[in-house]
Amino acid sequence: MKKIILIALSLAVSAVSLSAQDMAAATETYNNGATALNMGDNEGALQYFRDALTMAEACGEEGADIVANCKGIIPQIALSIAKDKIKAEDYDGAVAQLDEAIKIGEEFQNADVVADAKELIPQVYVQKGNTLINDKDFAGAAESYRKSIEIDSTNGMASLRLGMALASSGQIAEAEEAYKMAMRHGQEKNAVKQLSNTYVKLAASALKTKKYDAAIQYAVKSSEYLENATAMQVAGQAALQLGKSTEAISYFEQYVALAPTARNVNDIYYSIAVLAQQAGDNAKACGYYQKITSDPKYGETAKQQITALKCN
Repeated sequence: MKKIILIALSLAVSAVSLSAQDMAAATETYNNGATALNMGDNEGALQYFRDALTMAEACGEEGADIVANCKGIIPQIALSIAKDKIKAEDYDGAVAQLDEAIKIGEEFQNADVVADAKELIPQVYVQKGNTLINDKDFAGAAESYRKSIEIDSTNGMASLRLGMALASSGQIAEAEEAYKMAMRHGQEKNAVKQLSNTYVKLAASALKTKKYDAAIQYAVKSSEYLENATAMQVAGQAALQLGKSTEAISYFEQYVALAPTARNVNDIYYSIAVLAQQAGDNAKACGYYQKITSDPKYGETAKQQITALKCN
């Protein structure tokens, strides 16, 4: 019996010694993690703290403090690694890491990390889309913006940028829907401007290719979203080519009203005067000829027509 007791005591001493060694190893690993973290090595720190957590959990009550500390810091480091990837423009890697941070945050009941990671994911997709649109990868950009909107349908900026990507790839109807969604979510001013710009570009392109009816249609739609001189000038030129004098005069008058100091304003005044004279509206013709009597290009002709029309 005495021999058995001695053996039991010997085993107890060995167990105590082994537990102390395990705690020492857990503590050293934890400290290595803290050192790595201070040096900015988030990946290395995360692994050290994971290992320290496993070791400390095996030590039972003695390792409780290390366990608590590891569980508190591991989710935060996982989130920091995701942010590092965002800064490095590794957007796909960042999204994957944010998903991992959410998983870890939920496991360790860190609501702040979970909330921050979920908020960042749609923002990352927007950033990725911005990079792609700058690289002229409009299809890729649109896909990325859509992913952001799928997560947060109230993200007006994502909808605005989606509209830009779609418009740049020629998907005008889809772009208009995206812009309208942006308008509903805080981006009304920017969306209206983009819509107007989109249609004025289409109008100018149609004018260049002699699709005059389309040019007028696009120009009018551009101005419906946001009045702009360029759209009215294009509409006036297109109407002039179609022989629609009354419409041309109307569009040109809207142009000079919106851009009274434009460099070509006297050219437009002359066009209006000629069109009005041809239409028999001498009063209007006189008014516009009188505006350009001092112009070096049109002045003499204007004076002759004023005399011929017997303007007051």
